[in-house]
Amino acid sequence: MKWNYLFVVLIGLFFESCSSLQQKAMNQFDAGEYQLAISSFSEILEKDPDNIEANRIVAESYRLSNRIENATDYYEKLVEGDPSYDHYFRYAESLRHKGQYKESMEAFEQAKAYTSVDSLVGKADLEIGKIQKLDQIEAYWPNHVLENYELLNTRGMDYAPVVNDGFIYFTSSREGGGIYNATGQSYTKLFRAKAEGIKVDVQNVQALPEFRNEEGLNQAAMAISPDGNTFVYARGNSLSKRDLPEVNLFVSYFRGAGFTQPIWMQVNDDETYWNSTPAFSPDGETLYFASNRPGGYGGIDLYKASKMANGDFGNVQNLGPKINTPGNELFPRPVANGNLYFSSDGHPGYGKLDLFVAKPADEGLQIINLGENINSVADDFAIFFTNYPKEGFISSNREGGVGDDDIYFFEDKTPKPKLVNVFLNLTVKERKEDGTEDILPQTRVVLYDSQNRNLGGDNTNQRGLVRFKLEPDATFSFIASKSGYFTKSVPYSTVGKTPRQEELIQDVTNITLDTTLYLDQLVLERSIVLENIYYDLDKADIRPDAALELDKLVQILKDNPSIRIELSSHTDARASDSYNDALSQRRAESAVNYIVSQGIERSRLVAKGYGKRQLIIPNAQTEEDHQVNRRTEFKVIEIED
Repeated sequence: MKWNYLFVVLIGLFFESCSSLQQKAMNQFDAGEYQLAISSFSEILEKDPDNIEANRIVAESYRLSNRIENATDYYEKLVEGDPSYDHYFRYAESLRHKGQYKESMEAFEQAKAYTSVDSLVGKADLEIGKIQKLDQIEAYWPNHVLENYELLNTRGMDYAPVVNDGFIYFTSSREGGGIYNATGQSYTKLFRAKAEGIKVDVQNVQALPEFRNEEGLNQAAMAISPDGNTFVYARGNSLSKRDLPEVNLFVSYFRGAGFTQPIWMQVNDDETYWNSTPAFSPDGETLYFASNRPGGYGGIDLYKASKMANGDFGNVQNLGPKINTPGNELFPRPVANGNLYFSSDGHPGYGKLDLFVAKPADEGLQIINLGENINSVADDFAIFFTNYPKEGFISSNREGGVGDDDIYFFEDKTPKPKLVNVFLNLTVKERKEDGTEDILPQTRVVLYDSQNRNLGGDNTNQRGLVRFKLEPDATFSFIASKSGYFTKSVPYSTVGKTPRQEELIQDVTNITLDTTLYLDQLVLERSIVLENIYYDLDKADIRPDAALELDKLVQILKDNPSIRIELSSHTDARASDSYNDALSQRRAESAVNYIVSQGIERSRLVAKGYGKRQLIIPNAQTEEDHQVNRRTEFKVIEIED
């Protein structure tokens, strides 16, 4: 009997103890002291692992302190013991934030079975759709490489770096300063160190000297105006009931010999709104920030405010539904080309916060995930460029880091293209009537690019040779001129004449090419036959194939603006003299008219029909002989000084 009484007393004390602990834990949870609530309810779960309320509070404490990936086991207990839409939805979220995409989609599908509300079904379908789009994400900068800045980071939190005037400024929980009970981490303060680009003097990190960090609250996410005279940062989470109830933006101005004490900014609008992650536009005229104020599109949205005449910022505007989602958007980073970089868990991404770019396009803003070489299943945020877009910093709490949030630097590691030098040996020759060739020394050859820009020139040597260095995969033209010869322009291309980049082995490859350019003697009254100038029977119209040949004569006239020519047409011996004379004259005039239509002055041309009076083969018998007689010729009749 005595032992039974003692047992009842002990049981009573046990339940009283559990009840007292649970009440304490609930008070901690209601006060936002999530890490303390986790510790307290974990004690209850040690004795009662299936306690629904304890599992729920621990899971929610992890979620509300941005650690939902740690809540999976607790949500799993909830869907087993108390299945509901909310429990399955949160369970699915925790799985997605761990990269377990298949299991996450299955859990979202399960959530839909516990509701008939269309909006809730649509919310789950939206999350499933985001996961299904992961295969479509490509690396925005495929050759950017991310690396943890191990010597700068600590075991705590280090994040949100910005660089200004030779210093890097960032947020860190180093140097203690009390424990923030929501996360169990030390309160964060603002620090700086000397920096040149992404190279930081990690041995001399100091607390922000411009104004004093406050104790017992978080100071974080700083923005510095381009001129360095305005500091904006987020401040909050104080335990003092006399302090502000929420995180707000504060500003400090450089005045005279130093910076002013930070003051509350009007863009906060209401002290109960959460406002943080500020950033200036490149010209300093706009302040971007994140806020959970009413009227947005989700939990936290991005806003901008314009600089006013008094130096303060106002006219706050939401950035709209292209950028903002039902989820959270934070850490804006505008750049000079109009792109806006930001972090979001509402657009299709790999897990928690991913980095995106909002890029102006013809159809409006295009939202692009930066890809898996930048993003992870964890939080990836706070991008800052030290040399846009090739190098800079981001922050992340991904696995493998030094502490919680860590600072990472990135660099563009695009392989330098292997160099190809193209050398062209151009030989200038004369082709004589007997078929032999002679080299032409001291011929002036000038090189032009595809835009007809003069790239320089030189004279051929005694071997008729001149050498040029050309770009690969490009088009050029040469103009060769020598006294007593027709000036001649010829196109030249190196396209397809060099190995592809993937075929190159050495860093520098020299390719030597050879070509020959022929010049014709410029002799007055010497007839030159234009090949392949044909006319339809009894007609004088210029056929397309004849036009191609006449274009060559057009180029000769353009290359040699000082010459006048006679263009003559000849017939074979068949038909009467009067018929052939008239036909050949019409054909010669038709050819001249075509040449004039291509931009040559008519005064430089004389049309002459010779009929059958200048036969090359007087007694032609075969069709081939008649064809020789039916020809179009030109000859230079005048050379202007």
